This record gives sequence, C-alpha cells and structure tokens, in this order.
Amino acid sequence: MSILDGRTGLKKVIDEVAEVTGYLWQKGWAERNGGNITVNVTEFADESWATMPAIAPKKNIGMVLPNLKGKYFYAKGTGKRMRDLARYPMQNGSIIRICDDCASYEIIADEPVMPTSELPSHLALQDYLLGSGSTYKATLHTHPIELVAMSHIQRFLKGDEMTRVLWSMIPETLAFAPLGIGIVPYGLPGSVELAEATLEQIKTHDVVLWEKHGTVAVGTDIMDAFDQTDVLCKAANIYMCAKSMGSEPDGMTDEAMKEVQDVFNLPKTRPC
Repeated sequence: MSILDGRTGLKKVIDEVAEVTGYLWQKGWAERNGGNITVNVTEFADESWATMPAIAPKKNIGMVLPNLKGKYFYAKGTGKRMRDLARYPMQNGSIIRICDDCASYEIIADEPVMPTSELPSHLALQDYLLGSGSTYKATLHTHPIELVAMSHIQRFLKGDEMTRVLWSMIPETLAFAPLGIGIVPYGLPGSVELAEATLEQIKTHDVVLWEKHGTVAVGTDIMDAFDQTDVLCKAANIYMCAKSMGSEPDGMTDEAMKEVQDVFNLPKTRPC
C-alpha cells in the first residue's frame, strides 16, 4: 500500500515531480544520478501521518531548522536516477518527517530510500521559505549544461555580469527572471557551507548557480522551479549560439532592458 492511495492532491504533486524529472533527463541536465528535488507536502498530511512509524533510522540534518518542526517533504533518493524517478517516483524518493528537535528527520513512506546527500541545502531553503511566509514549496537542483559551462569563465562569476548578459539575450528572460542569477563559489556538494551560501543568494535571486556544478531554484511547485531554470538556460544557449558565429553578441541595450522593466513593472526583490 502506498501513501498516495486515496490522496489525490498528494498524488498530483508526485506525478508532477515525475513529469519534471523526465524533462530534466531529456534536456541532458540529469546525467546518471545528477540533480535533486524536494517538495513540501505538509498540506496533504492528516493525523495518521504523525503516528506513522519510521521505516529507517533517524538521521541528522547537520543544522537546526526551527520552521520545519513536524513538516513533511518528498525528497529524491540519494544515488537515484531522474529517468527512473520519472517512472517510479515512490521507489526513487521518499516522504520524510522532520523531528521535534528540528535537526533530524525520519522516513515514513513508501520505502526506506535515503534522501539526497544535498538535503541540508534543500531543507535550509525550505526553512527560509516557511519563515518568510513564502508560498514557494519546491526546490530543484539540476545541471543545466549552458549555465554550468558559463560558470567556468571567470568573467561571469564577477558581480552581476552573468545576469546582465542573460537578461540581454531575449526580453522574456528579464520578464520571467527579473531577479537574475546568483553565484555561489565552488563548494563541496552536500556541505553545510554550500547550503548557507545558497540560502543567502536565493533571498535576492530567482536562481542560484553553484560554480562548476549546477543550479538551485525554488518555486510554488516543481514545474515553477523548473521554468525558472529553463528560462535562464535558454538565454545562455542563445548567447553561446551567437558567440559561435565568431563575435561577442551585442545583446539588448541597457535602455531596452530598462524599458522592459518599466513596462512590466518588474520586482526588484523576491515576492512571497
């Protein structure tokens, strides 16, 4: 018996996760077991969830996250492939419950699939989102080829240079990613330090780029987080296609970009 049985809302969320993981694989953003997903599913919990026994030993998160007490998340399993999760989401991910100490978690369904090794980064973001009153519930880490490639060029790691270039490639990038992309210098995957640096950048950007590694995005649901990443990666692809023709792309002028910002009344800070 699955925790999804009879819970149409929860099943819809998990089905959407499976759909997005298929897109990640098709785009080449999820080689082998690359990438991770976490979604807050607390809204679907009933009283029975609180008494469900753990099906694996309790694990420490590595930090105290006070806003997550008693919350529930679907998390992709460590070592699991996105292409497999697309077909069998509850065999390649699990539902976890955050313990009362706010520093550990336990798996309650469906199988003892240990969550991603980057769970601290995901849960730190979820703690921030809940604490700030945000409606965002999903976090996505993936490996968009063009954006990772740009992070190998020092020019794009300085200030807001990458954001400026990506915005200038096509008006929709500025319209749909008005806060741009934040840069986190290379750090050990799964480390608390990487989680803390990511948290600082996501407060003021649409997407965070881990240097020479991948991106992290948050959204109202997993499709929204995917779209944020996709928009910026499309701009990076346009930049590379134009540059492959032999010269540095002109891009939109500052005046043209300001016009887009003014006409669409784009936010300068992250909305809740």
